[in-house]
Amino acid sequence: MKPQPSAQSNQRSAVAVAQSDGASGLCGDTATCKALAQGCHGDAFSWLGMHQIVLEGKSALVVRAVLPGATDVFVIDRKSGNKVAQLLPVAGAEPLFVGKLGRRTTPFAYQLQVHYPEAQVLLDDPYAAPSILEERDIYLFCEGRQQQAWQFLGANWRQNDGLDGVLFCVWAPNAKAVSVIADFNCWDQRRHSMRFHPGSGLWEIFIPGLQGGEYYKYAIQTATGEWQQKADPFARAMEPPPHNASRVPFAETWSWGDESWMHGRSQIAWHKAPISIYEVHLGSWRRKGADGREYLNYEELIAQLVPYVSALGFTHVEFMPLSEYPFDGSWGYQPVGLYAPTYRFGNAAALKALIDAFHQAGIGVILDWVPAHFPKDPHGLARFDGTCLYEHEDPRRGSHPDWDTLIYNYGRKEVQSFLLSNACYWLQEFHIDGLRLDAVSSMLYLDYSRKAGEWAPNQYGGRENLDAIALLQDLNTRLYSRYPGIMMIAEESTAWGGVSRDVGSGGLGFGFKWNMGWMHDTLSYISRDPIHRSFHHHEMTFSLVYAYTEEFILSLSHDEVVHGKRSLIEKIPGDDWQKFATLRAYYGFMWAHPGKQLLFMGNEFAQRHEWQHDYSLDWHLLQYAPHQQLQQWVTDLNQCYRQCPALWQRDGEGSGFAWLDCTDAADSVLAFCRFDDHGNALVTVCNFTPTVHHGYRIGLPKAGHYRELLNSDSHFYGGSDVGNGGGINAEAVPWQGMQHSAMISLPPLATVYFQWQESD
Repeated sequence: MKPQPSAQSNQRSAVAVAQSDGASGLCGDTATCKALAQGCHGDAFSWLGMHQIVLEGKSALVVRAVLPGATDVFVIDRKSGNKVAQLLPVAGAEPLFVGKLGRRTTPFAYQLQVHYPEAQVLLDDPYAAPSILEERDIYLFCEGRQQQAWQFLGANWRQNDGLDGVLFCVWAPNAKAVSVIADFNCWDQRRHSMRFHPGSGLWEIFIPGLQGGEYYKYAIQTATGEWQQKADPFARAMEPPPHNASRVPFAETWSWGDESWMHGRSQIAWHKAPISIYEVHLGSWRRKGADGREYLNYEELIAQLVPYVSALGFTHVEFMPLSEYPFDGSWGYQPVGLYAPTYRFGNAAALKALIDAFHQAGIGVILDWVPAHFPKDPHGLARFDGTCLYEHEDPRRGSHPDWDTLIYNYGRKEVQSFLLSNACYWLQEFHIDGLRLDAVSSMLYLDYSRKAGEWAPNQYGGRENLDAIALLQDLNTRLYSRYPGIMMIAEESTAWGGVSRDVGSGGLGFGFKWNMGWMHDTLSYISRDPIHRSFHHHEMTFSLVYAYTEEFILSLSHDEVVHGKRSLIEKIPGDDWQKFATLRAYYGFMWAHPGKQLLFMGNEFAQRHEWQHDYSLDWHLLQYAPHQQLQQWVTDLNQCYRQCPALWQRDGEGSGFAWLDCTDAADSVLAFCRFDDHGNALVTVCNFTPTVHHGYRIGLPKAGHYRELLNSDSHFYGGSDVGNGGGINAEAVPWQGMQHSAMISLPPLATVYFQWQESD
């Protein structure tokens, strides 16, 4: 039963009111009494609860409690169930109650019987419980090395002094007072003042008898005396806007069924394995309802998304951010609750079920993670305790001009623990297989998107953010050590050296880096009319100049199909036949190019409209043959990719690639070989003009028969069916640096794969 609102002083018994003046003598001076009653004392645990005092030269026990709305309060011996004493209100400091426990002098377990105008409840006093924070946890948090902070910060189920309840803990070192406000105390900051730990800046309170799902926030009194309400930075569930409260997690565990996947993952060296990623925005992949505006929930996504990705043959799915975010239009990239899976699709257990289902289908799950910045929403991290706590105080380092957001103070140890623990939280609690870090460039450079005079150099006069660099290096080192088989992926758009080089060699320690240069150049190329492509041939070849400087992922992400950039199919000039043929040829080039692949949802069937986060993909397009055929092409590319080690085994090695012809700009033709660890080759030839070339000679690495493995111009994919009768035979004619060659028919706007086959 929840307490009722206050304002019942006129209903108290005349005797209690008459005696309340004497009760104030058990509570210190008037200022102390008023501070306790108002929830702003700052050291409430030194006064509230049961305490031994010296009264008139003798030892005595007193109990003090702040109980807004109560009319009568009695102390009950928990063991016997007997009433021990009545607590009386302190005159001028309502709702503070106090009472001496008769002749008892030894502390004992007790409860409070609290009478309200319309109810009577039996409460376990939070101020009777000792602190259960572990010194080692606190130490590691303050040292920036805490990897499990969510297990004691935030709201955690605990047992204390034989009672089940919730430990609330929050970091607010500069606050004068902090209270838990919630449904269970009528959002009254006077009821649950927290205990302060001066050495760490942590505030905590154990509250027995709560239910999972309760809404709560922290009421924080700043150094200037103002009160503000904040959501819990470590909350594991949050309420939708406009209230944005945190929620007490339910005391439940998920029984995982992905043991085989997790064990197998730990044995894989991903840079020598096939990785083909399907990027998904869960809010707009597919929607439901009469108006088509309702989200699919996780259960529906298990039934629809998992088999869809599996049928397409992708090895991984990548979710755009799922940490709680208040504004749909941010797509999740302005998170407020970094530890709270968004409410939009279901609860944390349902998200685990989705990930479990992907794993059992043999598909890895990557999550977009945003440690680069956070929004200024008043219930969030901004000036959390009245000071720049999570963000850097200097706006030249603490504010993003592009996004009007705040930047973490990466040099602060507690912030390091906050971010490190959050990465561990997703990997550990949700079995996430990799984190893709958004906007890494903005973390690395102090002058990112700033003009002269708008940024402050580092201690050596440079523009590198040394604190952020150290954080990323430490983060990657710890995560790779703790969670075998994961992938750490950087979205880094500059030429920063060593993003995916190990930390011991001076790198940042990521496993992979998005190849933004490849994306920009090649999209620019296919956007040109074929007649002009010969003048921009280098846009398709330049990426091989630096292809082995990092472990790259070739990304065609959501960013390339929004904000007036047009969908991929609509970037391409020409009629529909040319558009689809060019896109198929481009995907064929992409899958054969050194590096892993990422394709944003909808691009697999040529979504025509730009991506709109408020609407479903245009699934109706799949009733038309060109869209079906492109989808089949992507499916077959993925199948071929998985089955051909030459396409992934030596991605990071120059010896795994050889140009056959990168200079035929006049015909807009590219030809190259990929090799596996045994020297077996897959030959790729791309033609980016509508001209058919019969009798086109290509070099071949060895004698024998080469099967035409895939041809994007096949009628099966909507092409003109120019091909090579299933394969070609090598001739002993040296060509393009190879000892053998063959004459082929090269289809228009097409990519063809040839695979060497051993003789029977």
